[in-house]
Amino acid sequence: MYSKLAACLALFATPAFSTGLEIDIAGEANGTIIIDLFEDSAPLHVEQITAIAAAGDYDNVVFHRVIDGFMAQTGDVENGVAGGDLSRAGTGGSDFPDIPAEFSDKPFDRGIIGMARAQNPNSANSQFFIMFDAGYFLNGQYTVVGEVTAGMDIVDAIKRGTGPNGAVIGKPDLMAAVRVTE
Repeated sequence: MYSKLAACLALFATPAFSTGLEIDIAGEANGTIIIDLFEDSAPLHVEQITAIAAAGDYDNVVFHRVIDGFMAQTGDVENGVAGGDLSRAGTGGSDFPDIPAEFSDKPFDRGIIGMARAQNPNSANSQFFIMFDAGYFLNGQYTVVGEVTAGMDIVDAIKRGTGPNGAVIGKPDLMAAVRVTE
């Protein structure tokens, strides 16, 4: 009996840490957004994007596809780094392998972070998108990896795309620095 009680008390004595990201946005939008990552429902995705962030690979990556009333997409660490040739931004990934889908019952509400992918549901890699508004047609089709908990006003100010499929023309906003938090 004592060992069960001790184990139970140990659970309450150990703080539960939640992984997140702090992203400094620069461009038309300037400021920091805070993201809570859902390691319980998307552990493989959270592990990969936090590894990419910890390595500094998300720093200076542009928002290459931004559709008003829908979402802002970023995270192409291969072809979306500011200062490089951005003509292929949105077509690349990272040095990590693609991640199998981790669909959940979390809906695509405003502020939700989803993992971008190709047609194959198991092709998410490094790119993600932030919802400006609800997009329930995405439910069960894309992995929900987190949500913005502070700084949605900064997200709302991200430069919109005016090119085909929301491509940002000219100088896009970018993730100047991305930090992993606990």
